[in-house]
Amino acid sequence: MEGGSSTTTALPAAAAAEGAHAGPTKTLVLLIDEPGIMRDGLCGLLESDGTIEVVAASANRRDAIEALDIVQPHVAIIDFSTDLKGGPETIAHLKRRWPAVRILVLTVRRDEQFIETALRAGADGYVLKSDSRAELFNAVHRIASGKGYISPSALDRMVTAYAQTSDRLPGRARPPGALTHREQEVIALIAKGYRTREMAQLMSLSHKTVEKHRTNLMRKLGLRSAAAVAAYAITHGFA
Repeated sequence: MEGGSSTTTALPAAAAAEGAHAGPTKTLVLLIDEPGIMRDGLCGLLESDGTIEVVAASANRRDAIEALDIVQPHVAIIDFSTDLKGGPETIAHLKRRWPAVRILVLTVRRDEQFIETALRAGADGYVLKSDSRAELFNAVHRIASGKGYISPSALDRMVTAYAQTSDRLPGRARPPGALTHREQEVIALIAKGYRTREMAQLMSLSHKTVEKHRTNLMRKLGLRSAAAVAAYAITHGFA
């Protein structure tokens, strides 16, 4: 993400400022990807939705920072390459500097390690390049509205891997009967893509209390990652 040419395609400052205050029907997007045919195609695809406007396209973290200082997108779409180099650091840096910007990862990788790494870095959504355009539009609008998103195709792979692991290691993941009512509410919201802050608002609880419920349910169920919790929730009917 850091190497290569530094190329940003952005609206002029005045136009960008006007776009940043466009009506509520437009979801403003920043693309972070290497320039070329694929990025141009993605830009055109997104804008074909009619309610999505690409306000800038940047090649790397440095250019994205410059663009974000000018435009105010609702969503930043970052391309994860076939390895993990640079992507998580870019996500974490952008989240620290612009916490209100929602980040959607676009990638070919659907394995749990990639998903977990992206979410831990601060990504709000994870969509596959093999997904349909309708799925991509859904992902953009969902995370722009404050919810989380993981591609159903990636979730299917996670659930299958989780089920196989559970079969090989009986007792590692335990039945949900030991969960309190609040813990069941939390795991259901996790399965729907909500983050801790959003769950706290919905449940009228403090951020710290929701984190405690999350920690307790993961301990009770023998789960060690957010991705595993999502897979568990789906296989046990919480989603």
